Amino acid sequence: MDIVDRFLRYTKINTTTNREAGAAGIMPSNPVEMELAKLLESELKELGLSNIKRRENSITTAILPSNSSKKIPSVAFFAHLDTSAEQTNDTKAQIITYKGGDITLNKELNIVMKESEFPELKNYVDDDIIVTDGTSLLGADDKAAIASIMNAVKYFVDNPSVEHGDIIVGFLPDEEQGLRGAKALVASEINADFGYCLDCCGIGEFIYENWNAGDAIVTFTGQSAHPMNAKGKLINSLLMAHKFISMLPGGEAPEYTENREGYYWVKELSGNSAKTILKLDIREFNEKKYEERMQFLQDLTDACAKLWGENRVTIKLADRYKNVFNYLKDGENSLPIQAAKEAYKNLGIEPKVIPMRGGYDGAVISEKGIPCPNLFTGAHNFHSIYEYLPVKSLRASSDVVKEIIKILAK
Repeated sequence: MDIVDRFLRYTKINTTTNREAGAAGIMPSNPVEMELAKLLESELKELGLSNIKRRENSITTAILPSNSSKKIPSVAFFAHLDTSAEQTNDTKAQIITYKGGDITLNKELNIVMKESEFPELKNYVDDDIIVTDGTSLLGADDKAAIASIMNAVKYFVDNPSVEHGDIIVGFLPDEEQGLRGAKALVASEINADFGYCLDCCGIGEFIYENWNAGDAIVTFTGQSAHPMNAKGKLINSLLMAHKFISMLPGGEAPEYTENREGYYWVKELSGNSAKTILKLDIREFNEKKYEERMQFLQDLTDACAKLWGENRVTIKLADRYKNVFNYLKDGENSLPIQAAKEAYKNLGIEPKVIPMRGGYDGAVISEKGIPCPNLFTGAHNFHSIYEYLPVKSLRASSDVVKEIIKILAK
């Protein structure tokens, strides 16, 4: 099966993550994720892989055993089964040959992808591009990754003379709501020296830095009173929350930061005069600075408690995920980074190393002991009806997977 046909086959299975079910602890949050896992299980069996295991939570893994007598590093490749909840409609993918200018996705609904809004389209003139009909996501995040991995595995099955070590594949549910599948993964069942996620953007992009990410829940407890006799009695928790927010560092919020600049994100505020809950996200690339940010919030809470009363304000701090770079033992010189960069170079692809202002499954998998940088799939505009996937980029993504495996065999 050609990689394009394979990708289109996967897009027809609507695996939109279900946030309500996820919040209730159900995994997979969408039962259709299990349907995709079953399809992949059957394809892996057809390819003759071993140790195929599809779990009740839909996590699916398999191994193509080494065909070499040499000691070659074992490597895992991961992709996620679900798609984002921004759009829930079924995907009706279409392939166009892009000739430049705007792309009409849906003539009847007058949905147009404008070159002026997406100038990177100019890089793909005369290329075939897979797009939506403007009413759904494409699902290249992350079905392009699944197609890329499966296509690479098939290559080594069809070419047994090409030397390789153990190749492990893993398909995980519910990445789109807190990396839940990666958190449920039992790392001891993945006998890999290191791995790669394929959950990134345009051709050439390569990620091995992401946020150290944390959460804070601050609870403000006031004292309610009727306004007709509130003087000296009413303690307004909403106003305490606003005072707390006003003491956060100015300019250190998502809307003011870029690149490796960290932030506090005031994400949610709810309550009334008696009780108010504030939720914040904390993000920082540098581990020490991340710890300093978390300590700042604790110190600010302690100071406010001294001012307002010990029971008036409390904070709950929690880590969400860590920077993958923390777990790459030799930093820039680590084997996962060097092998990927060499693969890009061998294929004539310029590496575009970028820090990821977000998280991905590899952040959790790395923390569990399998260092896991992030490779490109070639897709653009994730989580949008304007998501698109150049065919050449999809093929290049799979070629990188193959080349990494060949490099490790050297």
